[in-house]
Amino acid sequence: MSLPLFSILVANYNNGKYFQDCFNSLVAQSYQNFEVIIVDDCSTDNSVKTIEKMIEKDSRFKLWTNEKNKGCGFTKNRCVTLAQGQICGFLDPDDAITSNAIEIMVSEHMGNPECSVIYSNFISCDDNLIISFVRKTNQVVNGKQDFYNFDGAISAFATFKKSIYEKTLGINKNLMRAVDQDLYLKLYDIAPVKYIDEDLYLYRIHEGGISTNHNGEKAFFWHWIVIQDRCNRLGINPENIFLEIFTRKRYEEKRNQEIAYLKDKIVKVKNSKWLKVGAFLGLFKNYKQL
Repeated sequence: MSLPLFSILVANYNNGKYFQDCFNSLVAQSYQNFEVIIVDDCSTDNSVKTIEKMIEKDSRFKLWTNEKNKGCGFTKNRCVTLAQGQICGFLDPDDAITSNAIEIMVSEHMGNPECSVIYSNFISCDDNLIISFVRKTNQVVNGKQDFYNFDGAISAFATFKKSIYEKTLGINKNLMRAVDQDLYLKLYDIAPVKYIDEDLYLYRIHEGGISTNHNGEKAFFWHWIVIQDRCNRLGINPENIFLEIFTRKRYEEKRNQEIAYLKDKIVKVKNSKWLKVGAFLGLFKNYKQL
C-alpha cells in the first residue's frame, strides 16, 4: 500500500528571518512523502527571496505569492486549495515541528480513518526556539453542539484529512485572525477529532506574535466572529454564548490581577527592613517561609 502524501501548509507574512528553523525541521522529517505549500501574503521584508533561496534545490517545497495583501483567512484558504496531500497540517513560518511529527500523524490518520482532526501537544519556546515548557492538552468530547474550543484544547500540531475538509464551507477568507479556530470548529462538526499525547510542535513566542502588542485581545475578538458564524450554521442564538465567555474572561482577568497584587505584597513584605531586623533578632526562626 502506498504511503499517503502529507501537505505542510505555510502561510507567510514578514517571517523571513525565522523561516530557517521551520525549513530545517521539515527537511529533517523521518517521513519523506510530503510536500510543503507556502503562500506569501505580499510580505514587505525579504521573505520571498529568503524562502526561494532555501527551497530552490528541494522540489517538495512550492512557493506562491498573493497578488496583493489579502489577510490570513484568504492565505490559509489558498494553502488548502493548492494542497495535493490526503492529510494536511498548518505550520507557521516562525515555528517548527519535531523530526517525527509527520510520521506520527500519518500513522494516526491511517489508524483512525473516521477522524477529521488529530492534534497533539505543543512546546512553547522563546525567540530563539529554546524550550520554555510543554503545553499539554486533552481529548475534547466529540459531537457537542456547545463546543467552541474556548480553552484551545484543539491546537497545534493539528492535522486534518482534506477529503473531510472539502465537506465543510472551507476556511473563511475574510478572517484576519482565529483562522485555525474556524478550521477546527468546521471539521469538528463534520467528524470526530482525536488527541494524541505527543509533543510535536514548537511554538515560538516573540515580539509581534499573538502574546504581545494586544494581539491576544484581537485574536479573542476574531474568535468571537468564528463563534457567531458557527451559531449561524447551527441555528443557535449567540447571545448566551457571548455572556458566558465575556463574564468568564472578566472573572479570569480579575482573578489574575488579584493574584499579581498579592504576590507583589508578599515580595514587599519579604524585602522590608523591619522583616530583616526581625530575622536578625531571631524573631521569625519558627517561620521558615519568611
